Amino acid sequence: MHFPAGDSGKGMPFRGIEIYAWPRQAGRPEMADFVQKSETKTATRELAAPIGDVAGFTAIVQSVIANNPFSCVAYMTAGVTHDAVEKTKESYTARIVYEDAEGKFRGKITVQAPDVTAFEDIAALVLGNATYAEKMGGTAHRDVENETFSATLKCHDANGELYNVVFGKKTVRLNSYEDDAIRDRIETWADSVSALG
Repeated sequence: MHFPAGDSGKGMPFRGIEIYAWPRQAGRPEMADFVQKSETKTATRELAAPIGDVAGFTAIVQSVIANNPFSCVAYMTAGVTHDAVEKTKESYTARIVYEDAEGKFRGKITVQAPDVTAFEDIAALVLGNATYAEKMGGTAHRDVENETFSATLKCHDANGELYNVVFGKKTVRLNSYEDDAIRDRIETWADSVSALG
């Protein structure tokens, strides 16, 4: 193997460096290898139709936290007790579009909020801001169809596994699981929820 010619750092040009692999010496121990101990998986359910609004989305997520349909169990780590199901992340993006009297697009404002309350409150503030509407040259309205939301739930299975269920407007994704029984249990539940069909 040769590196391209360059400068030795002392002002003396060199043509290259040659590297040789020496044969393994007899009796020299083999280097240790990484050995796979587990295989985590991901599964995604594409919804037949997007979840219609944030209220319906929130109801689904909250039902999992409150009713624990996956039969998860509480656990302790580093001296801290955790619920069987915990919401670890959520994000909501509102989209306000401005159109003139002829229905021509004039502009848009998108707002990303950390929770549902902020999502609705900030969207209402933008909608009601006359200065924004004047500067945009149009009337504001919510573009609900293109708004997005997501929430991640961390679940602790009875077998000791920790996995995540990520709810979105168009998908439900199961992350970091090993036992297929977990996927089957969540799939059976999702089949019973009309909005997740």
